[in-house]
Amino acid sequence: MSLTQPGHDATSALPVVPSGPPDLPVPARPLAEIQAREITAWFGTHKVLDRVSLTMRAGGITALIGPSGCGKSTFLRILNRMHELVPSAQLAGQVLLDGEDIYDPSKRLIDARRSIGMVFQKPNPFPAMSIRENVLAGLKLTGAKASKVEKDALVESCLVKGGLWNEVKDRLDAPGGGLSGGQQQRLCIARSLAIKPRVLLMDEPCSALDPTSTRVIEETMLDLAREVTIVIVTHNMQQAARVSDHCAFFLASQGTPGIIVEHGDTAAMFSSPLDQRTNDYVNGRFG
Repeated sequence: MSLTQPGHDATSALPVVPSGPPDLPVPARPLAEIQAREITAWFGTHKVLDRVSLTMRAGGITALIGPSGCGKSTFLRILNRMHELVPSAQLAGQVLLDGEDIYDPSKRLIDARRSIGMVFQKPNPFPAMSIRENVLAGLKLTGAKASKVEKDALVESCLVKGGLWNEVKDRLDAPGGGLSGGQQQRLCIARSLAIKPRVLLMDEPCSALDPTSTRVIEETMLDLAREVTIVIVTHNMQQAARVSDHCAFFLASQGTPGIIVEHGDTAAMFSSPLDQRTNDYVNGRFG
């Protein structure tokens, strides 16, 4: 309990002698599972979540759905220790990353933020920084050192993964704030990836975007899920059905804190939910 808290040369009969040791395959980083256990959260005396438990599977996309005010975004922020930044906030329970509680007193906040990245609802690139500097900003915040060659490779890699490289590769020194809304959101994704997180949290990342930008972000998420565990808050039921493997339905009745009514395989929850309240919500009958 914590409080307050992945031969031979074709042109010669002579064998080819290797010039050095063979390249060994780089072992894949293990995908991360994140698990919430009995999470209860307050803002002052107001309880916003009550004993919420959920396992977010490694290498998949988990969607958190439910009406506004049921604690989804609070839960998401708890997963990388942002909840504790609110002066009146309190927390009971555990958040386990590969079995280790990120709220354990021996764990540093910066380690949790390095392992569990965050993309917010509204794109928030640093306006005074270039596209390149935005991607590299996380290195400064975490104190990571890298050579110019390493930084250049990291910028390209992250922008490729963020689905933005082809659009900005010839103007990396242009201001990040000069991009379109959808491009800014993908830049923020690339910035989050630069510190090599094992989990990426996304709080309604497409709510302010047009359908074309939303489609690109969704394609980016599906590509990223092969190497990063993703948890997304969304009010768009079609989006949840399109991108997520696993789904959790949050609900708060008037005057009571948020709970998880039902969670499981997304296809099953949308086609044959176990709880009538889930059925009503995913079919647009309330919320």
